[in-house]
Amino acid sequence: MSLSNAEQPLCQQVAQALESYFSQLDGEDVVDLHAFVISEVEKPLLEAVLNHTKSNQSKAAKMLGLSRGTLRKKLATYQLDI
Repeated sequence: MSLSNAEQPLCQQVAQALESYFSQLDGEDVVDLHAFVISEVEKPLLEAVLNHTKSNQSKAAKMLGLSRGTLRKKLATYQLDI
């Protein structure tokens, strides 16, 4: 019995996404993979936490383990200024 994507741990979902990404490279070199993956994951993480906290940046920062200033910088980076 295989688990649906929603039932799999996040680490397994990430591993599957990376396997799919690598299979589509068609021999192309990969550069800055870490930055690419972080940016792909960080923006939806910030959006989800802000949605969960009803855009309360203090609560969001605490939930994420970030200072409010760091959160605000990340929001600006991803153009999520609220």
